[in-house]
Amino acid sequence: MEAVNAMQSAVRGRWAVAAMFFINGFLTGSWAPQIPVFLARLDISKFTLGLLILGFGLGALVFMPLSGYLMSRHGSRAVLRGFASVAVFALLLVALAPNVPLAAVAMVLFGGFAGGMDVAMNANAVAVERRLSRAVMSSSHGFWSLGGFAGGGAGGMVIQNFGPVIHAALVTAVAIAMLAVAAPRLVADHRQPAAHAHRKFSLPASPAIYLVGLMALLSMIPEGAILDWAALYLKQELGADLATAGLAFAFFSGTMSLMRFAGDGVRNRFGAVKTLRISSLIAAFGILVAALAPWPWLAIAAFSFAGLGIANMVPIAFSAGGNQPGLAPGTGMSVVTTMGYSGILIAPSAIGFAAEHVGFSPVFVVLAGFLVVVCLMSNLARGADFAPQPAE
Repeated sequence: MEAVNAMQSAVRGRWAVAAMFFINGFLTGSWAPQIPVFLARLDISKFTLGLLILGFGLGALVFMPLSGYLMSRHGSRAVLRGFASVAVFALLLVALAPNVPLAAVAMVLFGGFAGGMDVAMNANAVAVERRLSRAVMSSSHGFWSLGGFAGGGAGGMVIQNFGPVIHAALVTAVAIAMLAVAAPRLVADHRQPAAHAHRKFSLPASPAIYLVGLMALLSMIPEGAILDWAALYLKQELGADLATAGLAFAFFSGTMSLMRFAGDGVRNRFGAVKTLRISSLIAAFGILVAALAPWPWLAIAAFSFAGLGIANMVPIAFSAGGNQPGLAPGTGMSVVTTMGYSGILIAPSAIGFAAEHVGFSPVFVVLAGFLVVVCLMSNLARGADFAPQPAE
């Protein structure tokens, strides 16, 4: 009976952490349709907007290691509950910010709370995997993409009809309701032994892990660019209205979520290297077409196609980082995830600077080239082809 209860608790925890991924994606996706209004309301340039987005990334990169530090002492469940409880209010803070200095503070907090929550929910998903003795990580990231699809898809229409503050308030209310249901059902994990938790971190000497990190970086930069700039690209350069512009990231997230739910099966059948190679070419083609598209709906369709490719690239790179010969999994994973997340969090500010001078279309052409580079580096993912070990 005790074993049955433990399994039922793990199953509830599996859906609870899936809800946390959805909430995080929903908040992030709801930011995308806010961007054109945010830019117009504060009367700022693309470069200034890029600096504010940089604040989001810096906030996340500061709070991510803080989340890991807190988890070593309190476990992922408590830390996830804590970060999620404040992250649900972050978009509302951004929407209410009346000037650039307060908007900058709000963006740093938004990025910090979302980033801290991101690390904790991934750690809690690992705890669920150990309880269930099966993988749930890929589909958990699929729920994040579903949240992004829901947030981005509905956001433009709500903003257009009711304004950005009402939209942010509705997003906050939905996120709080989901959090209230999910938080009590999260599973607890085992804390690391104190001696292990306080062990000094040292950077690995092998260059291979940094090349895998570069591969993750080049895979995540286009994802961050579509999140932060696709709506503005469609509105300013292709003449789309606000509701249509918000669909770019929404459809991208939708196709990415579908492929993430299917990702484990695809990778098991074709192997990590071949899957990464084909996925990177699909993503590169989609972003190239979007960059050259003369009509908004063609660009939206192209971004959606790119989502099919990008979906499995980052999970494969992360898996390869955690399975490098001669490196502890945590050491390899920490290098790859830090390099990868810097792409999705910090690089968009550089894109804003470039777009200010040359426009978005050439920028997206360059991003397509990044993905071709990932294709050429795909043999580095061979470490991701391993036999999963049963949970202890």
